[in-house]
Amino acid sequence: MTEILNGSDFGGISVHNFSEKILEQVVHFHAMKLNGGFFLWIGSAPVLSNLAVSMSSKYDPMPLSTLVMGDPSNTAANSLAQRLAKRTKKQVFVSYSLPMTDSSLSLLVENRIKKEMELHPENF
Repeated sequence: MTEILNGSDFGGISVHNFSEKILEQVVHFHAMKLNGGFFLWIGSAPVLSNLAVSMSSKYDPMPLSTLVMGDPSNTAANSLAQRLAKRTKKQVFVSYSLPMTDSSLSLLVENRIKKEMELHPENF
């Protein structure tokens, strides 16, 4: 049985939303647990500006990662997807729709995701 938090069950897909104020900016997180992986959207406004996917490979200890859509010069989604795939051993889709104005913001965002994964591992 799938436990559903902050959302609904859509044929095996569970939805989990959480938000936090980080560096004076409200950051929203939307996680969709999929069969064998998850999708994670991070942003302050409802925009899907990029999408990266990462998954483990038997040929390399570092997961494979690619940008599906968005600006290739912005590597935030790609690198976050890769680190999350390595941590979870799952296929991970990430959309990182926050401005890259402060380098410490991305570190604080990633720490918040790790905290949520520890508190609610059933959602990832």
